[in-house]
Amino acid sequence: MPRRARTVTVERADGDGPPALPVRATEGSACFDLASAEAVDLERGRVTLVRTGLKVRCPPGTFLEVRPRSGLGSKGVLMVNAPGTIDSDYSGEVRVPLTYLFEGRYRIEVGDRIGQVRLVEEVPTAFRAGTVAPASSRRGGFGSTGR
Repeated sequence: MPRRARTVTVERADGDGPPALPVRATEGSACFDLASAEAVDLERGRVTLVRTGLKVRCPPGTFLEVRPRSGLGSKGVLMVNAPGTIDSDYSGEVRVPLTYLFEGRYRIEVGDRIGQVRLVEEVPTAFRAGTVAPASSRRGGFGSTGR
């Protein structure tokens, strides 16, 4: 049975007219693309918070994940805190922190897709102190299941 769509309210950060809403590139896309609201040059080793020109309000019990776009990663542009989180009580402009890996600069133009967002439902969670028994199938930390 299809689930009912949840609605995220979107407003232009400058309050001047309707916002450029995030869109899915295809019907099968898992996330909605975010576009740049400014032209900016990314420089190697410098993090630039690229403006989307959007403010968002998530439905209660949800938050937005901001994720990188694979097309940018293949060009040496990385989102430095991937995935980022837009909490349900955040009301500022959504910005995407990008950096460039190569020498020189990478130009972002207004309207370029710079990230993508996905609405996530919160799971009620509690933590408690206790003893954590070792799992017999795991050997250790990072990369422990690979060779």
